[in-house]
Amino acid sequence: MPYNESWGLPDLTVVAAQRDSQKAVYHLTKSLDPSRPVIGNDGWEMNAGDILAVHDYDGDANRLRDRYNHGLNANERSTMFAKQRPGGRELLLEGYTHADRPVMLTEFGGICFSKDEKAWGYKRAATIAEFTQQVGDILRAAREMWGMAGFCYTQLTDTYQEANGLLYMDRTPKYDIEEIARQVRGH
Repeated sequence: MPYNESWGLPDLTVVAAQRDSQKAVYHLTKSLDPSRPVIGNDGWEMNAGDILAVHDYDGDANRLRDRYNHGLNANERSTMFAKQRPGGRELLLEGYTHADRPVMLTEFGGICFSKDEKAWGYKRAATIAEFTQQVGDILRAAREMWGMAGFCYTQLTDTYQEANGLLYMDRTPKYDIEEIARQVRGH
């Protein structure tokens, strides 16, 4: 993954040299190891890559599921990409198609559980029971998105001010590790 969320390419949508840079770095990375899939820009504003990688931190599990529960045929995929703008960003840049590429939800979740009032997350749970429920709901929604080839919950552990991990920063689980595993697996 050469780029993440257009970091280092702040004007990707309007500056051709930045779009060319994304393509060039994708091709360079791919040439170094053609056996592995490469994501040109993880999250949005893609114009090169083997996987369409989407970041979406909507905390409403039903809305998230509905947004991406498309994709069995080319017309449904076109509609999905034409309408969705996570974080107000375009998913695909002009001239880049989604044809024959798997779609993955590579960042989602972001539910904060912490006693520290300054800790950050996209959505906050007040109790461990609420956190457990919200995590379970959002993971269930991700598994039910038949338009997605896979997902990556963000994030595994808390990191300083970001308290949206499934584990605390010291790697101890926020709730029963077997329950976390069950929620991720779906059984």
